[in-house]
Amino acid sequence: MQSLIGTGVALVTPFRKDFSIDTEALIKIVNFSIDGGVEYLVILGTTAENATMNETEKEFVIQTVVETNNGRLPLVLGVGGNNTMEVVEELKSRDLSQFAAILSVSPYYNKPTQEGIYQHFKAVSQASPIPVILYNVPSRTGSNMLPATVLRLANDFKNIVAIKEAYGDMVQAMQLLKNKPKDFLVLSGDDMIALPMVLAGGSGVISVIAQGFPKEFSEMIRLGLNRKVDDAFKLQYQFSDCIDMIFEQGNPAGIKQVFQSLGIAENTVRLPLVSVDESLAGRIDKFVEKINKIA
Repeated sequence: MQSLIGTGVALVTPFRKDFSIDTEALIKIVNFSIDGGVEYLVILGTTAENATMNETEKEFVIQTVVETNNGRLPLVLGVGGNNTMEVVEELKSRDLSQFAAILSVSPYYNKPTQEGIYQHFKAVSQASPIPVILYNVPSRTGSNMLPATVLRLANDFKNIVAIKEAYGDMVQAMQLLKNKPKDFLVLSGDDMIALPMVLAGGSGVISVIAQGFPKEFSEMIRLGLNRKVDDAFKLQYQFSDCIDMIFEQGNPAGIKQVFQSLGIAENTVRLPLVSVDESLAGRIDKFVEKINKIA
């Protein structure tokens, strides 16, 4: 899965002030990310606010991104949930021919045991006609997919090819990197430690901030992959404050403020999320202005 090495972006779904999908802004965001040099795009991940979108809207987002991308970059589709039978049915019924892989989150809310997580992804693997990227994000799911479970899945199922590891703990990431099968990819799901994970042997990142600053962030990851450490960390430290800011009041409220600052999209999110407050919006605006002056 060489196409998944580097920087993937977890695309937002831009909304107008009336909360409808902003098609024009979505097209701009896709092109902005592609023109900025990222390696692939992820559709309908958590950052897309798919939890507050109906099926018609989701299909519209998929088709808009596929058509806008027009074969330029590999695409990954978020297909996950806490009802295993429902996820399996979606995998069997959906046309996945346009996608390089699916990104499937560990079941949330139910808080399954490690064996339950294993059996869930066994079913996902057996149902999926394309490669599977596991997604571990305990801050959202309420349970941590432990390295032993990830490695068991990676060794048992050939089409489980990668993990988006978003626990935010370098020790856990290093356990995965130390013991993973040779071709299994460990991708950071945490923008702040994406570079350290790459330098420890990771294959890249599925990023939120990279869609706001695709040129700089994807270059940082490439520098890390090429072991140009000093140059990579210059970019890391340039963006570390903004990484904190975009997650300070929840995702994707922060990155949507970046897009508003850039003049690409409104900062509208759907309830129960709310837009960032004036103080944070002002700090993000100043950061974007500073970066634009440097560029």
